[in-house]
Amino acid sequence: MSATAIATSAAGTPASPNGPLALRLARRELRGGLKGFRIFLACLLLGVAAIAGVGSLSSAMLDGLAQNGRALLGGEVELRLIHRKATDVELAWLQDNSAQLSRTAEMRGMARNVESPDVRRLVELKAVDGVYPLYGEATTNEGIDLEAGLEQRDGVWGVLVDEGLLFRLDREIGDRIGLGDVEYEIRGTVAREPDRAARAFTLGPRAMVALESLAETGLEQPGALIYYHYRLDLPAGETLDDWRERLNGDLPGAGWRIRDLQNAAPGLADSVQRVALFMTLVGLTALLVGGVGIANAVRAFLDEKRATIATLKCLGAPAFLIFQTYLLQVLALASLGIVAGLALGAAVPLAAAPFLEARMGFDFAGGVYAEPLIEAAAFGVLTTLVFSLWPLARAQQIPAGSLFRDMIQRARALPPVWALAALAAASAALAALAILGADERRFAAGFVVGAIAALIAFRLAAMGVIWLAKRLPRVRYPGLRLAIANLHRPGAPTGNVVMSLGLGLTVLVAIALVEGNLRSQVIEEMPEEAPGFYFIDIQPEQVEDFKGLVRGFEGVDRVESVPMLRGRIVGVNGQRPEDLELPEDIQWVFRGDRGLTWSRAQPERETVIRGDWWPTDYDGPPLVSLYEDIYDALGLQLGDRLTINILGRDVEVEIANVRTIDWSALTINFVMIFSPGLLESAPQTSIATVHLDAAQETPLERAVTDAFPNISAIRVKEALAGFAQTLRDIATAVSATASVTVLAGVLVLAGAVAAGHHRRIYNSVVLKVLGATRPTVGKAFLLEYGLMGLVTAVIAAVIGTAAGWVIVTQVMEIDFRFLPLSVAATMAIAVGVTLLFGFAGTFRALSVKAAPLLRNE
Repeated sequence: MSATAIATSAAGTPASPNGPLALRLARRELRGGLKGFRIFLACLLLGVAAIAGVGSLSSAMLDGLAQNGRALLGGEVELRLIHRKATDVELAWLQDNSAQLSRTAEMRGMARNVESPDVRRLVELKAVDGVYPLYGEATTNEGIDLEAGLEQRDGVWGVLVDEGLLFRLDREIGDRIGLGDVEYEIRGTVAREPDRAARAFTLGPRAMVALESLAETGLEQPGALIYYHYRLDLPAGETLDDWRERLNGDLPGAGWRIRDLQNAAPGLADSVQRVALFMTLVGLTALLVGGVGIANAVRAFLDEKRATIATLKCLGAPAFLIFQTYLLQVLALASLGIVAGLALGAAVPLAAAPFLEARMGFDFAGGVYAEPLIEAAAFGVLTTLVFSLWPLARAQQIPAGSLFRDMIQRARALPPVWALAALAAASAALAALAILGADERRFAAGFVVGAIAALIAFRLAAMGVIWLAKRLPRVRYPGLRLAIANLHRPGAPTGNVVMSLGLGLTVLVAIALVEGNLRSQVIEEMPEEAPGFYFIDIQPEQVEDFKGLVRGFEGVDRVESVPMLRGRIVGVNGQRPEDLELPEDIQWVFRGDRGLTWSRAQPERETVIRGDWWPTDYDGPPLVSLYEDIYDALGLQLGDRLTINILGRDVEVEIANVRTIDWSALTINFVMIFSPGLLESAPQTSIATVHLDAAQETPLERAVTDAFPNISAIRVKEALAGFAQTLRDIATAVSATASVTVLAGVLVLAGAVAAGHHRRIYNSVVLKVLGATRPTVGKAFLLEYGLMGLVTAVIAAVIGTAAGWVIVTQVMEIDFRFLPLSVAATMAIAVGVTLLFGFAGTFRALSVKAAPLLRNE
C-alpha cells in the first residue's frame, strides 16, 4: 500500500473500488492466520457456548413443558381437594360437564413385607381409576398394561411399584406386600408416569394401586392427608373462563384448587428458569474471566504489529484508520469463536435430552432457538468490545516514534475520550443485557454489581501482590530470588492470572464451604437433636392410645403430638396474594396448602416477640399466631387480618402475636397457629414426633403400624440422608457449572504462559551462558509459577471464605464453620494447574539451544 494511496484515503477519496481502505488492510492482515488468537477464540467459544447451550436447553425444556402440558397436568383442567373427596353432587357435576374425567388419590402409607413383618417402608401411594391417564402413557418396565397390573384377580388386587422398593422390601414380582388392611400382589415396576414430573418432593418410592381398592385399605380416614385429583377435558366449544364461571356458580365454596394448561407444572417451570438464570450468569462470568484472555491476546497481537503500525503512521495513515483496521480484524476473528460457540450451544439440547428426559419425566422440544442464540452472540460481541477497545485505542494513540521506541521501552498512553466513551457504552450495554434479559432482574443486577466488585477486588489484590514482591527482602537462594523478581517484572502475568484464575477458584471455595456447612448441619448436628420419627395421619380417637403405646416403649425419651389439617392463605387484609408484591423468600408460603394447627398454650421452644398469647380458656373470634419472617416481609401489624381457606371455607382471622421459629431443631413447627375453637371441630388428624434410642426404631415402627395400620412412620434420619444426598448432587452440579469459570481462567493462564515464551527462552539462554545448569533454571521457572499459583490460591481462599461466611450466616442464618480440607483442596487445584502449565512452558524453553540465539539466527 503506497503513501499516496493512504493520503488519498485520509482525504476522503476512495483509494480503490474494492472497498474501504480499513477493510482492505484488515483483510490482508488476516492472511497471516490465527497465530496468537487461539486463546482468544477458546475464551469466546467457551463463554458463548455456555450461554447459548443453557438458553437453548432451557427453551427446549420450557417448550417441552408447554407441549406436554396435558400429560403433565393430566387433562385440560385439574381440580384438587385435600382431606376430602368430592361429594356425590360435585362428582356428578364434573361428570356432566366434561368431555372425559379421571380421578386419582395420593397419600403416604406404610408398605410391608407380608412374610417378614419387620421389613416395611414408607411409600408414596397413588390410587388411579380405569381411565388414567387421560394424556400421555403410564408404562412399566415389564411392558404390561396398566389395567392388567392393577386389576383384581381371584380376589387379589395388583400393585405397581418403583423398582427400588423391591430391594427395600426384599420382594420380587409376584410376591405380596401389605398396604393398610389389604395385601397386594406385585405385578410390575413403574417406568414412567406422565404427571409425576409436576410433583417434585417425595419421601418414598411409588406404589400405584387401583382407586377402587383404596377404600378397602382402611387408609382413607377423616382428616387424613390425602390429595384427591380430578382431571378432565372441557366440553366441546366451551372456554376455560366460561367453564370456571359455571363451576363457581353451581358449586360455590367447594374449595377446589384449580390448575389449567397455563400452570401445568409451575414449580418445575420456575426451577428450570432459575437454574437457567444461574447457569447463564455462570457462562457470562466465564466470558468476563475469558475477557482477560481476550485483552491479553489483542495486546500481544498489537505488540507484534508495532513495526507495521509505526510504518503506516509514518506513511500518513490517520490514527482512526489504524483503530478501524485492527478492530475489524478482532471482530472478524471474534465472529469465528462466536459462531463456533453458537453451534455448540445449539447442539446442547440434542445431546442432553436423552439423559435429562428420563430424570425429568417429560419429553423436551426439539429445534433451534433463535432468541438464546442471539443473546449469546450479543454477549460475545459486547465482551469482545469491552476487553479489546482499550489496547486498540492505545495503539492508535501512540505517535509513530514512540511505537519504534516501544520495542525497547514501553510507552504509556491513554485512549482518547471518544474511545473511553465507547468503552463505557459497551460495558453499560453488557450489564444491561445481563439484567434486562433475566427473568429475575434484581438477582441479575446483584450479580452484575458483584462481578464488578470481584474484578476490582482481584485487580487490587494482584496489585498488592506485585507491590509486596518488589519490597520483599533479598533472598539468598538464586532460584527463589529470580522467581520473586519475575512476579513484579514489567509484563509479568501475575495480575491477569490472579484475577482470572482466582475468580473461578473463589467460586469453588465458596460453594465447598456452603455445601460443607449445610451437610454438617444435616448429618452431624441436626440428628443429635432431631426426633427419630414423625408419625402422621393419627386419628383423633387414636391419639391417647398411640401416646400410651409409645410412652411405654423401651428407649423412648419424649413424644409430642399436635392436631393438624391443611389450608391456604387466600387474602391479606382483603387483598389476594396474586395482587401483592410478595418477597421471593416468602413466596413458598402462598404457593399451596400449608399445615395448620391450634393450641391453647404457647409452644415451649418458640418465643413471642410481638403481642401476647391468648388465655388457655380463650373462647372468642379466631386469632392466629404468625411466623416472624412472614409478618416482617409483608409489613403487617398486630390486628391485621388474614383469610384462610380451610376445607373449602374462607375464614378470616386476626393476627394476635408474632413468633420466632427454630426450624433447625426439626420439631413440629407451623407458620400459623390458631386459637382454640375454630379448628377443634374440623376434620383433622394429628402428627407426632418421637425421640428414642436408634436401636429401638425398627421395633417401635413395627409396633405402631401393626396397632394402627392407617398411621405412617417417617424415619427422620432417612429423610435427612436423602436431603444430604440431594445437597451433594446440587453441590456437584453447581461446582461442575462453576468449573466453566475456572476453565476460562486456565485458558488465560495458558495464554499468559504462551505470551511469555520468548521471555523464558531469553532468560534461560542468559542463565545458561552464566553457568546455570538446566535443572537450576527449570527450578527457578517452576518456583515462579508455584508462587503465582500459591498467591492466587491464598487470595481465592480468603475471598471465597468471606463469601461463604456471608451466604451461610446472613442468607441461610446458620452457624458457620471453617472447613480447612475443602479450602486446601481448592488451593491445591490452583497450585497444580499453574505448575502444570508453567512446566509445559518451561520445558519448551529449556529445550531451546543457546548457540543459534547467541548467533542471532
